Amino acid sequence: MGSIDEWRVKKGSAPPLAAILFNLGSRKVTDHGIADEISHISSEFQSVPVVILADTEDLAQILTALECGARGYIPTSVGIDVCVEAINLAAAGGIFVPASSVLSMRHLIDSSSRDTQPLTGIFTLRQAEVAQALRRGKANKIIAYELNLRESTVKVHIRNIMKKLKATNRTEVAYMVNDLLAEGTLAEE
Repeated sequence: MGSIDEWRVKKGSAPPLAAILFNLGSRKVTDHGIADEISHISSEFQSVPVVILADTEDLAQILTALECGARGYIPTSVGIDVCVEAINLAAAGGIFVPASSVLSMRHLIDSSSRDTQPLTGIFTLRQAEVAQALRRGKANKIIAYELNLRESTVKVHIRNIMKKLKATNRTEVAYMVNDLLAEGTLAEE
């Protein structure tokens, strides 16, 4: 259904709810009213797990969603098989969060990652890797292969990098990252 209200109208002809998949798209949990909506749905449907589907893999967004009562957070970068299993996990009583988001915070506890810490001031660890590849002029398909990502995931990372840098295209991103490196703001790999 497109909304909870639409479900209420059609719930007589719909099967019982096993889970609620709340598709945020490019919106963030921290955007105005979204956290309240997640909290409201989670409290209204206490026995039905609410799982968030969103473009971002930012750990702060994930934690906020979980604090609001969500039982899972699925980035749009994952395949449909992972999405289905994440919903099944939530329906079985578990909580799903993407490992990539948790692993991106590894630098906070790993003192040997000093070289990547300046990058994570601006980008997530994955975004920093994609930004470095863009700076080198690599195509999305090559970036995806080298970083073991899907090409669609690379595109999402590029879109988020462009938003953070307020860049209008990938060439501008490459120049901006290069300038940041020259200024010493970002560390080389």
